[in-house]
Amino acid sequence: MLSFGDFIKSHRLKLGLTLREFCKTYGHDPSNWSKLERGVIPPPADEKTLRVWAEQLGITEYSSDWYTMIDLAAIEKGIIPFDLKKNQSALEKLPLFYRTLRGQKPTENEMKKIAELLRE
Repeated sequence: MLSFGDFIKSHRLKLGLTLREFCKTYGHDPSNWSKLERGVIPPPADEKTLRVWAEQLGITEYSSDWYTMIDLAAIEKGIIPFDLKKNQSALEKLPLFYRTLRGQKPTENEMKKIAELLRE
């Protein structure tokens, strides 16, 4: 599985910047950024920091890479991504989603809800 650190490193390299160049340009501590890329320290959980870093890494907000970045950060922190926390409808559906991932068969009513979600 792709890690948050691998993801941000690949985007930094796409910019053609060494770790030190990137850190000097954007005011990051090279030691801490290296630790992030290597997975030694966890990614941030706050939306503001992730937005700033996405911009610095050339990641367009709401793009596929944007969602990958925030999802990887959330996975490694063991939390629900910030955009989903703000969506009450999505939060209500998470228990069904979790049960389905665990291989528990949804009820007929839950299957109808899934079909409705897919239509949306």
